Amino acid sequence: MSTSTSPRPFVYTDNRLTCSGADLSELAETYGTPLYVYSADAIRERVAMLQTEFAAVPNTLCYAVKANSSLAILKLLSEQGCGFDIVSGGELERVRRAAPAALSRVVFSGVGKQIWEIDAALHADILLFNVESEAELEILSQRASAAGKTAKVALRVNPDVFAETHPYISTGLSEHKFGIAIERARDVYRRAVEFPGLEPAGVSVHIGSQIRTVEPFHQSLLRVRGLVDELRSDGHNIRYVDAGGGFGIEYGSAAFDPAASVAAYGRAIRSALDGLNAHLLLEPGRFLVAQAGALLTRVLYTKQNGAKHFVITDAAMNDLIRPALYQAHHEILPVISSDRPMQTADIVGPVCETGDFFARDRALPELRAGDLAVLLDAGAYGMSLASHYNTRVHPAEVLIDHGQPRLIRKRETLDSILAPELL
Repeated sequence: MSTSTSPRPFVYTDNRLTCSGADLSELAETYGTPLYVYSADAIRERVAMLQTEFAAVPNTLCYAVKANSSLAILKLLSEQGCGFDIVSGGELERVRRAAPAALSRVVFSGVGKQIWEIDAALHADILLFNVESEAELEILSQRASAAGKTAKVALRVNPDVFAETHPYISTGLSEHKFGIAIERARDVYRRAVEFPGLEPAGVSVHIGSQIRTVEPFHQSLLRVRGLVDELRSDGHNIRYVDAGGGFGIEYGSAAFDPAASVAAYGRAIRSALDGLNAHLLLEPGRFLVAQAGALLTRVLYTKQNGAKHFVITDAAMNDLIRPALYQAHHEILPVISSDRPMQTADIVGPVCETGDFFARDRALPELRAGDLAVLLDAGAYGMSLASHYNTRVHPAEVLIDHGQPRLIRKRETLDSILAPELL
């Protein structure tokens, strides 16, 4: 068994899996399973990589709250100077509670902003509204005027650039629901200045998620740069370029060098925008938190059905839906390293769905009832996509900071999830 799973913070020490120095077996005993475990040190390291890479360019890292909306993680990121990319009023409220001083570093994206959400963002004096339709411009103008505010806006333009990723998380093509066609943007900006309460201040683009090559970012920002030049020639004071998020990681066992990936990403973006003299907004989510987190689970049973061997865990698709939803791969490791023989098995949960699986026909060291295992790279779109399907309670969450574990979310109880219901 390998002694390291770099670049992840989950490594074996004396044959026991640890996270930033904390023993996962001890965490399971203290906090139970399923359990989300995150490394604060790993998150800080990823933030520092991006901040260093873009240090020569005026920029703000606006963490995509949807990736992992834990209040403790939002607070941690705010302490590193991050702003936030939100897509709902609920996410705005999370930022307000966790990091109120960062509200001025918030950008509000999303195709379906409700009036109460717009009002809350106006009241919070956020940095920028990323507007996705002309109808939204009209509503935002009405609400800003009523509140006596001026809303800084950026149109989210759709550059029609293909990004090789899962179709569910590709957003930059003309067939998608997001944004305004870049060919129409100049006319829409002309209309925007006619609306009271609005100040066109930026251009925004986002082409998808989990993108592992840098060329799509470069191509989309070349198109944005051309638009910015046109808008400035039209008299608009465009001073922000929101390059969106989507910067990916390696979920499998293949080599992944985060620093080298950041360097390539930085070169692609800076070369496209060189000399533009704009404040760059970046919206990393997954890159900052995915590999910093894992889902810790305990094996309940094993069984054989014909030629198929099954390992049934206490975690399920309601806790981590990515394998079922995206056919996503997560590396799975036993918490205790041993010389047990390799075994090919389906790793599944207790939920009453055939789609409730974490891996199919995966070769792993033999897992037995009572063993602990972890699903790596679960820090993004794990807990934030969790549900109560089958009336299952949400896991607890623990943050490891300088080797010390801290409970940041209590495990739910049946009483807490049933409390809103009425007979």
